[in-house]
Amino acid sequence: MVRNVGNVIDMKILHLANHCHRVGNGIVNVAVDLACSQSARGHQTAFASAPGEYVELLARHGVRYFEVDQRSRVPWRLTAASAALSSVLRRFQPDIVHAHMMTGAVLGKMFRPWFKYRMVTTAHNEFPRSVILMRVGDRVIATSAASASALVRRGIPKDKIRVVHNGVLDTPRLDQLSSGSALSLRQPAIVTVAGLYWRKGIADLIEAFDAVSRRHLNAHMYIVGDGPQRHEFQAQARHCFGHSRIHFAGFVPDPRPYYQQADIFVLASHQETFGLVITEARQAGCAVVATNVGGIPEALDGGEAGILVPPYRGDLLGSALVRLIEAPAELERLRRKARKNLEVFTVKRASAQTMDVYRELTTT
Repeated sequence: MVRNVGNVIDMKILHLANHCHRVGNGIVNVAVDLACSQSARGHQTAFASAPGEYVELLARHGVRYFEVDQRSRVPWRLTAASAALSSVLRRFQPDIVHAHMMTGAVLGKMFRPWFKYRMVTTAHNEFPRSVILMRVGDRVIATSAASASALVRRGIPKDKIRVVHNGVLDTPRLDQLSSGSALSLRQPAIVTVAGLYWRKGIADLIEAFDAVSRRHLNAHMYIVGDGPQRHEFQAQARHCFGHSRIHFAGFVPDPRPYYQQADIFVLASHQETFGLVITEARQAGCAVVATNVGGIPEALDGGEAGILVPPYRGDLLGSALVRLIEAPAELERLRRKARKNLEVFTVKRASAQTMDVYRELTTT
């Protein structure tokens, strides 16, 4: 039950995720950040998932870890996950179960009749059809206003949805990672940090750089991230005019050195609920160019903190990049704008607003 200790409401919060690996998964990163922040605020917080590198981090921040492997939808594995979660619920007795992925939402809903918790789900991505399963929560958190509207169109009741913009700045996850100060990018440097999927617009970015590289023979592009379409993008890059200046860096646990040395950060997504990497790039003072889709404008203060271009238009993206490279004063103006109003993107703020959603459920 919710406890009032010295006029501070103390909750027992259980986060459910498929895993806790440090592989650049934004959903896992947000869930881990929330758990650590809530524990720091004095709440009894636990994390249930398949094991991974973040187990040690969670322990350092006072978050209890329980192994509940929710990654597979094979029936016998789901049965094992159900049994493991049932045991966790009996031992931990949470006030709030917060599911960040579809399987956790279904399992959390299944045990509701036998336990006295309220359930919150976060729809980190509204693109899969299965996102409708997140409606099982008493409250459904959307990570942007644009995402909230999309969830309503997908059939999730509007009165269940609360918007909490993702917070990634000042995350505890990067406390122990190397700063990578030895990294040296060649300028002008264009950087993107993204999974190598079609929907991230990497093909459009490579098309854009073809135009940039013809005008600016010293420009370099750094693609930080990995994914299933890496080989296709590398094949496309080999046909680019400036192919020798396109660098596939792979997955980097701490991309801050790339942000810090970038002249321009680009996110060319075709779909994006929010765009965590944009706020990281802004903190480093990058000039940002991104597509006008989903929650990206919200991550750029409605477009005031960067340049927005249409998705799927590598030609327009290339033109925007060329203009910035050729206008140092405008580039510097965008760098200054990027650093403003960042307090709204901190883990602390996101955690506080998430706690407000919990209290709405536990005090009614």
